[in-house]
Amino acid sequence: MIARLKGNFGSGIEPLTYAGQNYMVVDRSLIPEILQVLRNEEQFDYCVDITAVHYPAREKQFDVVWVLYSHPRNERIRVKTQILDGATLPSSVPIWPGANWLEREVYDMFGIKFDGHPDMNRILLPEGWKGHPLRKDYGILQQDNEWVQINLGIESGQ
Repeated sequence: MIARLKGNFGSGIEPLTYAGQNYMVVDRSLIPEILQVLRNEEQFDYCVDITAVHYPAREKQFDVVWVLYSHPRNERIRVKTQILDGATLPSSVPIWPGANWLEREVYDMFGIKFDGHPDMNRILLPEGWKGHPLRKDYGILQQDNEWVQINLGIESGQ
């Protein structure tokens, strides 16, 4: 499968294995097309998860990772790309409708937006919350004190 994809997309795909788990690092520009091919041609019919990792010291601060599963093949693969802070990615909701809430969680926790998403709003934190708690520059004890004061009428417990 990887050889076929590399034949079609060239150097924009780097296949890797870590601890017996297959994944590929894909150029950001190829993401929508690669995800569509994995769904339609390679039978990865289930988007298990979408997540991100923040590396504040890197130029491209975020890795965005799709964890995909193929029921017919009984196989799992991860697709990873790197993006700049403030960059967006195309939504994968048209490919896997269940990606809706997964992309919203990535937006809520990391601030990464997905173009074309049907409802790009927070899913875990209140709409007026400031910041994105899974970024490494968001302190572990940090809280949106202003939101807590206004909405809960208490001083932060931190």
